[in-house]
Amino acid sequence: MEVRGWTYLLVALAFALYIGIALWSRARTTAGFYVAGRSVPALANGMATGADWMSAASFISMAGLISFMGYTGAIYLMGWTGGFVLLALLLAPYLRKYGKFTTPEFLGDRYYSQLARVVGALCTLFISFTYIAGQMRGVGVVFSRFLEVPVEFGVVIGMGIVLLYATVGGMRGVTYTQVAQYCVLIAAYLIPAAAISWKITGNPLPQFGFGGAVAEGPKAGLFLLEALDALHRELGLPEYTAAFVPGKKAMLDVLAITCALMVGTAGLPHVLIRFYTVPGPRAARWSALFALIFIALLYTTAPAVAAFARVNLIQSLDGVAYADAPPWFRSWEQTGLVEFHDLDGDGRIALGGGAQGALGELTVDRDIMVLANPEIAQLPAWIVALVAAGGLAAALSTAAGLLLVISSAISHDLGKSWLAPGLSERGELRLARSAAALAVIFAGAQGIWPLAYIGQVVAYAFGLAASSFFPALVLGIFWKRATREGAVAGMLCGIGFTAAYILWFKSGLFGAGPEHWLFGISPEGIGAMGMLLNFAIAIPVSLCTAPPPAAVQRLVEEIRLPDRSGA
Repeated sequence: MEVRGWTYLLVALAFALYIGIALWSRARTTAGFYVAGRSVPALANGMATGADWMSAASFISMAGLISFMGYTGAIYLMGWTGGFVLLALLLAPYLRKYGKFTTPEFLGDRYYSQLARVVGALCTLFISFTYIAGQMRGVGVVFSRFLEVPVEFGVVIGMGIVLLYATVGGMRGVTYTQVAQYCVLIAAYLIPAAAISWKITGNPLPQFGFGGAVAEGPKAGLFLLEALDALHRELGLPEYTAAFVPGKKAMLDVLAITCALMVGTAGLPHVLIRFYTVPGPRAARWSALFALIFIALLYTTAPAVAAFARVNLIQSLDGVAYADAPPWFRSWEQTGLVEFHDLDGDGRIALGGGAQGALGELTVDRDIMVLANPEIAQLPAWIVALVAAGGLAAALSTAAGLLLVISSAISHDLGKSWLAPGLSERGELRLARSAAALAVIFAGAQGIWPLAYIGQVVAYAFGLAASSFFPALVLGIFWKRATREGAVAGMLCGIGFTAAYILWFKSGLFGAGPEHWLFGISPEGIGAMGMLLNFAIAIPVSLCTAPPPAAVQRLVEEIRLPDRSGA
């Protein structure tokens, strides 16, 4: 069977499984729709959190970014994994102990202010819509190549699937669907990685193959990274393992991006809401531990996948006559995600260049590297199709979680608590499902006309979360003196500054380029500055305004007590 046939089969089976789980776990109450009745076991929640976390950015885009950025791409590994440590230590158990449905609801109660809750809900919507755009784009890329449909049509298909099982099953359905999706995506990531590692280094464990020697070919005997550096020198590119050299990111920018990704992880609404689904704070801590283990399986493999993809790409195309380009190149060229520009008119593909990640006469969308890697390595058709199913699982799992966050922000934090306080539970559930339907349409439009690569779009969402939620949550849990005025002012200034900076430099409307970046910090890292601005405003404003009521201060003390002293 060819790749297309295998893809149809595996994707159809996966979609049938997801929809079946959603129908089996149909939500009939608001508690079931928002937090799965708070009955999800820690192990299952850890696996679901891993799937929710490992979005299209992790599965599709991260290794592609590392493949083009080299050493500097480690910012995504360090930021996204380190953030889970902050989440487990500083936020997850305390938010679960508080016992509400959503993060904005916690902000509203902790800061004794309806305004704080509304601002939190608006920040949630802004962050979630930014994040979900990358997931919809990932769905479109997979469908475009493997089912041979336009990217736009692929996005529409993904919209329909995720809307069906997210709105029918609610959080309970999404949780157990994400457990299945984790199994699919991790198998789809590890199996081809192991096969390619065996072919290149003779070691089936990609983590060890990454540090092993090339088994055959012109670079045989060299360690994999030495071989990559040699290939880069031959092409006139900065060495793959070089750091802070011309053509690569500056140290301050690397530090800022890592910080923004790390702190943003601990403030992402769709990740925080996962810890409301478990029975108690202890289960929340165990969920975070299990999630780290499940995430580490993919994240420790990603650098190896990036290096394998880079070696295979260069060796399969450099100097090859365009007329003799391999089949995988032709397939991806039809999607418009790979383009050849014969600048010297010799009819051959030349990959030399001087800019970071540049490939001379070849333009490659970074988001295809993981998906194309098995084809470049000439693996069996079923493995190629499995990677497609895994990419869809990663994108859809996160998209479903984000849809629930968006719908809960609209129906629970804006509708029920502010615009329509008398709304019945049945009416609130209907509003939540309607909000999810509108949200997926808007997200689909963002996926069709993306702002940047999937990984970059997601990085912007992390920056927005870092600059808005993280300071408000940390101060709300650990500082009794934090006031509503300080929290609201900090969130508005932090997210406003970060969003304005990203739009200024990424919209292309104002002609501002990297030479105008503040302190040389890119839009992906500006969330770190936004976070500092948030703290710098929230703390002085809190000190200059009336202290919180005594009941709120007691609440802050109680949520940090051991489990037996619940709030």
